[in-house]
Amino acid sequence: MRRLRHLAERTPADRERYVDLLRAVAITVVVLGHWTVAVIGYDPAGRPTGRSALPDLPWAYPLTWLAQVMPVFFVVGGFANAASLAARRARGGDAADWLLDRSARLIRPTTLLVLVLAVGALLARVAGADPSMIRTVAWFATVPLWFLAAYLLVVPLTPLTYALHRRYGLAVPAALAALVGLGDLARATDHAVLANGNYLLGWLAVHQLGYAWYDARRETDPAQRRLPPTPRVGWALLLGGVAVLVLLTTVGPYPVSMLNVPGERLDNAAPPSLALLVLTTAQLGLIVVLRDRAERWLRRPGPWQAVIAVNAVVLTVFLWHLSAAILLVGGLDAVGLLPTPPAGSPAWLAWRVPWLLMLVVVLAALVAVFGRVEAGAGRSAGGPTGGGGAGGRLRGGSAALGYGAVVAALVVNAVTPKDAPEPLGLPVTALVAYLAGAGLLRLLRHTAQHRRPRPGHLG
Repeated sequence: MRRLRHLAERTPADRERYVDLLRAVAITVVVLGHWTVAVIGYDPAGRPTGRSALPDLPWAYPLTWLAQVMPVFFVVGGFANAASLAARRARGGDAADWLLDRSARLIRPTTLLVLVLAVGALLARVAGADPSMIRTVAWFATVPLWFLAAYLLVVPLTPLTYALHRRYGLAVPAALAALVGLGDLARATDHAVLANGNYLLGWLAVHQLGYAWYDARRETDPAQRRLPPTPRVGWALLLGGVAVLVLLTTVGPYPVSMLNVPGERLDNAAPPSLALLVLTTAQLGLIVVLRDRAERWLRRPGPWQAVIAVNAVVLTVFLWHLSAAILLVGGLDAVGLLPTPPAGSPAWLAWRVPWLLMLVVVLAALVAVFGRVEAGAGRSAGGPTGGGGAGGRLRGGSAALGYGAVVAALVVNAVTPKDAPEPLGLPVTALVAYLAGAGLLRLLRHTAQHRRPRPGHLG
């Protein structure tokens, strides 16, 4: 508590605390959403298995307009990335410095999860576990890495995409949205492979809106504000977005659910659809409407310290929340106390309360063990290395290569079938590529730390 109080007191007066709150809320909603819709059962071999209850709950589809908060995470990411990149450049650093420091916060907690799963899978295989079962468990545990792969693809492009924003403003996300619409058309005409680019284009469009929010806060000239954060603008975005979304999901071809429902004619989230971008517009409007009220609330010490505490381990919470579910299901099954009521039944609904409470306890234990890595990474960012020119470009290119290897590994893991016989849980190629990319980024960070000027040193 003393450290939280100290951090709260040191918070700069001009910090947009609302961004930190939104990040914490978005991840919390994702975690609770995944846990709440889980249906646990047994496969023909008598082993526990899980799936989403959404196909059995059509009445809940409109609720996904609130539960689908990954757009909020990417908008917040755009704001935070623009702010941190601008601050790094103001201190004399460059994009390469910024990318390396960003990788510490994002990659180190992810590497911990990957290594723990790989070691656990190896021990399970030595104990005689079926490789396909090992893969199934690892597949469920690594589901969060799918969205992280998209974010890690967007982050290295920030110096370029922010420069485009500074020059062309909201025309950039508008153009990206048009391309997403073309991808949706390809899906509708049975050319789904042509829509795979929407994984990048869609999330880039959402990320660009975060830049607009940041610039609206930073610019003193109203003519340069891309997205004035006023209640009037917020209400226009919210009401207009909801109206268009209703049309797209009733008259138009898009499903109501903004989360994946097996059997639907189109998935709004994987890859992002035009309907999801419209939902983002509505959510951004709600964010703007609530901003002033939230900022006043966050000036109070208690709420702000709570937000700081969550953000210190927010990625750890996201990465390990499905592992917590796996551990709880395994433990309850081992003692013969695993309830398996049908989805949507009164018993299933009643089971949500103790189920969530037990999951919170298990996840808290995992965060207590593994959260220190993320918290330490957040404090390890340094100042500029002082190296620009060709050296800076080389470091930037090497950092982008490291990010690329990590993203490729996460994508390979995501598309590998969950029942593939993988004795290490993750595909070997994915594991090698991930460790190579993460290792390169670690080496670059280590080299950069040794090149930073020491206090009092003029070199």
